[in-house]
Formats: sequence, C-alpha cells, structure tokens
Amino acid sequence: MTNSIREIEGMEVLFIIGSNTKETHPVIANRMIKAFRKGAKIIVADPRRVPMTKFSELYLPLRPGTDVALLNGMAKVISDEGLRNDDFIRDKTEGYEAWKDAVRDFTPERVSRITGVAKDDIIRAARIYGASRTAGIFYTMGITQHTCGTDNVKAIANLATLTGNIGRPHTGVNPLRGQNNVQGASDAACAPNVFPGYQKVDDPAVRKKFEEAWGVTLPPKPGLTTTEMINAAADGRLKALYIMGENPVLTDPNQHHTIKALQDLEFLVVQDIFMTETAKYAHVVLPAACSYEKEGTFTNTDRRVQRVRKAVNPPGDAWDDLSIIMALSRHLGYPMEYRSPELVFEEFRRLWPALSGISYERIKSRGIAWPCPAPDHPGTEFLYKDGFPKGRVPFVPVEYREPAEVTSDEYPFVLTTGRNLYQYHSGSMTRRVEPIEKRAGKAYAEINEADAVRLEIRDGGKVKVRSKRGVIEISARISAMVPPGTIFIPMHYAEAAANVITNDALDPTVKIPELKVCAVQVAAADKSSGE
Repeated sequence: MTNSIREIEGMEVLFIIGSNTKETHPVIANRMIKAFRKGAKIIVADPRRVPMTKFSELYLPLRPGTDVALLNGMAKVISDEGLRNDDFIRDKTEGYEAWKDAVRDFTPERVSRITGVAKDDIIRAARIYGASRTAGIFYTMGITQHTCGTDNVKAIANLATLTGNIGRPHTGVNPLRGQNNVQGASDAACAPNVFPGYQKVDDPAVRKKFEEAWGVTLPPKPGLTTTEMINAAADGRLKALYIMGENPVLTDPNQHHTIKALQDLEFLVVQDIFMTETAKYAHVVLPAACSYEKEGTFTNTDRRVQRVRKAVNPPGDAWDDLSIIMALSRHLGYPMEYRSPELVFEEFRRLWPALSGISYERIKSRGIAWPCPAPDHPGTEFLYKDGFPKGRVPFVPVEYREPAEVTSDEYPFVLTTGRNLYQYHSGSMTRRVEPIEKRAGKAYAEINEADAVRLEIRDGGKVKVRSKRGVIEISARISAMVPPGTIFIPMHYAEAAANVITNDALDPTVKIPELKVCAVQVAAADKSSGE
C-alpha cells in the first residue's frame, strides 16, 4: 500500500475494485465502514454483489476480465470533463498527451458494451472519484489474477496519477495483500528477479554488494516464478523442487497439470506445518513450526514491520524455518549460522536502506512502516511525500484485451474464483477447526436464480462444472450475488477444488495465472453427460 491502513478513515472516496474486502480483509473493511459512517463515498466494482456493496454509493457490476476497459473509461471521463489535476500532471508526470490519445476510444458507450456496466454509472463513478483529492483505490487478486493483470494495475495507477491522488495523506494506490506477511516475503526477495529490498539480480553493482556480503558468486540471471517452475517440471527442465509453506496442488490453476508436474520430479521436498495435499506427493516432508512457535517479524500490507514472539514450543519434531534452512545449508556446504532471527534482520537492515532505521528494540511494542532510513526516523506512513524515485510519474497507455478464454456454445458460463469469510486460502489450517467446518465446511458453486431455473438446478443440489481441463461435482448455491451467466466457486475445498478447472494461462509480464476468468459448462449432476 502506498498509504497506511489508519488513513482509510480520513478518505472522502474509496474506490474498491476486484476485492471482496468485507470477507477477505474484514479488519480493513471495518476501517472502510468507519469512513463510510463519517461521510465517505464508496464505489465498488466487482462481478459479484459482494457484501461491501451494502455500504456503497455506487456498485459497478462489470463482467469478469473487463477491468482495463472500465478504468480507461472512467479516466477518459475525468480527463474530458476537466476533473483531472492539472497542476499535478504538469509538475509531476510525463506522457499525459500520448496516454490521452490512447484512451480516446474508451467512451462510456463503448465501455458499457464491453463491461456490462450502465453508461451513466461509468460517468457517475468517474465524477465521484475525479472530484475528490482525498480518494484511495483498493484492489486485490480480482485485479491481478488475469492474463492482463499487469495492465490492470497500470490502469489503476493512471487513474490515481490523473487526479493526483498519490503522495498525500488519505489517498493512494493500495493493494491489499492476500496472506499474512506476503509483504514481508516480497521484501525479503521471495521473487526470482530480485535480491532483498527489490534490488535487481541482473544489476552488476547490486550483485557485487550481495556477493561481498554473503561471500559467494551469485547468478546474473533471474530465476523462474512459481508458475514457471511447475511448467518447467512438467517439461522435464526442472528435476527437483523445494516447496515451503505453499500448497500449489490446491492453489495453482489446472490441478491435473500441477499434480503431473510434481509427480514427474525426481525429488520433491515440502516444508509445512501440516500434511497438505501437496505434501502427499513429496519424497521428503520437513515438519515446520507455525507462526507463534517461533521468533521473527511480519510486515503488514501497509509496510509496517512488526515483531512476532514465540508463544509455545513446536510439537514433536517440528523445527522453526530458520533452523531447517540453516541445517540444509550446512549439509550443502555453505554454513549459514545465525544465533537468532534478529541477526538475520540485522543483515537485512545493512543491505537495504529502507530498513536501516528499524531494529528489534524499536519495534518491541509498536511496528514501524518502511522506508525508515535512520534510527531516529519515525517511519513512512505514506509514500512519495517528497517526490517520486524517477522524478516524474509516467502515464502508461494500456489497451483492453479479452481474457485468454472466453465463453462459447459448449462452455457458456464464466467461472470466477475467490475466498469466503470463514475459510482461509487452501484450508490447510482453517479446515482443521471444527466450529469453522460446521459453519462453512461444504464446497459450493454460486449460480444465479435465472440460470438455475433454466437448467433445472435446485439449491443444494449437485452440479457438474466442466472446463477444457477437467470437471468437478459440487453443491449449487442459488444466489443473487452472481449475475446470470457467471458462477463463483471458493478456492478452499479440496474435495471440489476450483483449480481443477481454472485456466493456467499466464500474464506475460509477471507470470500470474488467470484464476479469475475461465469458460465452463454447468449442469445438474443427474442430467449431465458422462465424463
């Protein structure tokens, strides 16, 4: 997030797109509701009528995969009607005229045809957001998990840049992280193209710094992303894989492809706190400690570094992750000896200036948001107060393109996936909690009433949902949350895993799969044809 969670309550306008915030980020949603009660206007853009629409000034029910068109259309209205921030554009941006020409054809009429959102609502949304100078945009994987996910994010950035809603309090472009400490994992280089602190692997000066710090020669080329690793394993180009705290059998698209790739490996190691669906395919399972059985730090979605303290000892033979990694490294001939996680953090501080002012002592009772360049620095609540790293913010034209897979006579429904309030991610933890299972332990597919009537599907009845990649049998939940022609399946349930049928087409830039859109057919289980 460019801005802090605390600032949400002071915003005039909140534009939520591709985020079921009330169910997937309920603590942040409570802040949004407080802002609403103080008079803030909330715009929600989502294919489903998610719970946050109850508090919205305006709901934009766009078709899955049409976000770029909607964002470009809103931006064109803002630009054409003089709601843009001309001072900000003149002083702090570049490329405005070329971008303006690129959105010329995104008229409200054309955008309405693409997205299914009423023309007048597109104009109204643009006027609400464009008229405010204390407006924030919030999004999650409903924006990023597309083959055009990078373009979606660029279009969001264009909208904030056009209005100058960046670099000031109560504004910003605010992606809400989907799992605890995803921000911290990203900061610490759990990506194949960067060293800690987003320092590029292919930059010789950066690489030299880390080679000197670690006493090794480092490869000059970026590695593979997680989705590329699975494809490489399936192609025979990757022989071994070490999976730590992930469950790709349930979370990756096209499950049959993922399982085959794991089975084709010569050696698979899984390090986790439970025997997950993925761990069942491992040659070696390393039992790990959970969050509160070890010391360390988590970094929140708004860049806030916080202490985590050991509350109980790990059970049985489970070790904390750091001890496992150090032991493996020792056996591989590179002894990494850290007496405590604090020493790892101290090394991190030395190698990344944004953390250099944060210490365990300083965050003993309260977290600090990076950048924090000095021990007397209070931390940075919002980014870009003093300008932008490259001087000016570029407008980046993005063109709308259809999802990788569109509906047809054979596959007439659009499937979109996500989470619900009660379960979490692949369910490896929450599905072991009996009260949660009693409340939300059954897999389901949401289907609109009109579609259910036409297909003779009853509420609670079994349906078969089929794509080009596979088929699952699942209970139907007739719901007004989804529009006709769309179904929604939560990702949590192994017994009817949505990712058996999702599409593994990737965003060409960041290699994220298109989990939010694929074409399927739906039929009552007792009326469907054979496998």
